[in-house]
Amino acid sequence: MFKSISDYFKSIKVEMAKVSWMTRDQAVNSTFIVGVFAFIIAIFLFVLDIGLSEFVNILYNFI
Repeated sequence: MFKSISDYFKSIKVEMAKVSWMTRDQAVNSTFIVGVFAFIIAIFLFVLDIGLSEFVNILYNFI
């Protein structure tokens, strides 16, 4: 049992050595891009929500 656990962790170590990790600059740039797009989407959804709320209020007042 301990042999299989040991083999499992050895295989993890081998696979982790094959991973190509991002550099710090790449990680910072990717994080910045994701933040900007998240902000843009949040603003878009906010405007859409306000617009649809007003539209529904107009419909309720009309009916």
